[in-house]
Amino acid sequence: MDNKKNTLTTGFGIPVGNDQNSLTAGENGPVLMQDVHLLDKLSHFDRERIPERVVHAKGAGAGGYFEVTSDVSKYTKANFLSEVGKKTEVFVRFSTVGGEKGSADAARDPRGFAVKFYTEEGNYDMTGNNTPVFFIRDPLKFPDFIHTQKRHPATNCKDANMFWDFLSLTPESIHQVTILFSDRGTPASYRHMNGYSSHTYKWYNEDGDYYWVKYHFKTDQGIKNLTGKEAEKLSGSDPDHATRDLYESIQNGDYPTWTLQMQIMTPEEAENYRFDITDITKVWPHEDFPPIDIGKLVLNRNPENYFAEVEQAAFSPANLVPGIGISPDKMLQARVFSYHDTHIHRLGPNYNLIPVNRPKNSPENSYQRDGFMRVDDNGGSGPNYWPNSFNGPEPNESVLEPPFEVSGMAARTEYTHPNDDFVQPGNLYRDVMDDEAKQHLVKNIISHLSGAIERIQLRQAAIFYKADSDYGTKVAEGLGLDINTVEELANMSHEERVNATS
Repeated sequence: MDNKKNTLTTGFGIPVGNDQNSLTAGENGPVLMQDVHLLDKLSHFDRERIPERVVHAKGAGAGGYFEVTSDVSKYTKANFLSEVGKKTEVFVRFSTVGGEKGSADAARDPRGFAVKFYTEEGNYDMTGNNTPVFFIRDPLKFPDFIHTQKRHPATNCKDANMFWDFLSLTPESIHQVTILFSDRGTPASYRHMNGYSSHTYKWYNEDGDYYWVKYHFKTDQGIKNLTGKEAEKLSGSDPDHATRDLYESIQNGDYPTWTLQMQIMTPEEAENYRFDITDITKVWPHEDFPPIDIGKLVLNRNPENYFAEVEQAAFSPANLVPGIGISPDKMLQARVFSYHDTHIHRLGPNYNLIPVNRPKNSPENSYQRDGFMRVDDNGGSGPNYWPNSFNGPEPNESVLEPPFEVSGMAARTEYTHPNDDFVQPGNLYRDVMDDEAKQHLVKNIISHLSGAIERIQLRQAAIFYKADSDYGTKVAEGLGLDINTVEELANMSHEERVNATS
């Protein structure tokens, strides 16, 4: 074999030494800006579709407000959360993730749940999903993951082999896979699903104390899902059913609402917690950190024009207000770069001036100038640099985020947290799902995984078996696989299992 020809390289032919782990400060991050391979990979990925969104292409949206219902001022100094009864205008976009703009609302896919708060301190964006976890925890894997969820480069069709090949080679995905192939993978409508930050964020107060938090928007309409058969039928008969449902419910005055609950953890509690609190493939069990109600989200206004508001709405986890910060979560660190970057590609460098994205309650006051589609006065005759002595806007040190310590060797570090990837999905299967939910889950997996070749089926069935032996056995039996082989593979290390099924 020509080793040089088979070596992974950058677009400029430079050999790549590691394509699974981002360059971080210490094992848990944060991600370092000097990871040029990560930046190159993400920036290329952000520009793969023109002009459609690369992910979250099919969506629906509405306006409304958020109202604070509990005092959280001891946790955060964010102004829009400062007092009970305070209301903030919002715009919310729901979406499917992997499909194109013309795809069906009932597709088996995570659902995006993005909220833009128009606060007095600028726009704050919470960009989440309808699931509390995600498939991967390192952003270097993200472009590859999304490629496997889309179309085969030769056939231009969805492909079960590429779909399951990646997942079976990435065991950390099993928690999200288990949710995706349950009935929660096909919500009945956008109104009848929850929204989660999934990521861990940081809240900090006026005294500089900080807390780790997770957001849970719990639907007040109740959870409603479609079975696999119902979703398949609806995809053919009414592919826009969720988009229509949201619009018509608001038009008829049946305004959907969600209760915002927060999980809150002190740095001391996080230090030796049994799970890695910044690993997006894990949840914080509610018995350890019970969610508390803090507010109400209400959608009561339909868009006047779909393109102007929903299609051009641009959300980014980099849009943070004083009192809210990011955590060392590697996926979140990369999203802070990637979302803004892809919006610049799709909508232009001045996308922040589009009305739906404009900071309505805190006017822009920056030194950014020029560029495509600059449609305001472009800063007039004022200075376009800092520092200056011509009364230009100046930084305000009072809004600085309190520091926290990071340390460690700069290296591409494998994930080594002692709590493995199979505990939580196993608990989900055993302790949360009833017999009917388990039957639907296994049936949905078998229906999709049956399209993959046998060695991939064996590898994936072994991963299910590692989470729960009954789970893996039922999948294996449904696929006609030898259960002894599946059990044998489950008892191997990941590297041994990959070698045995390659």
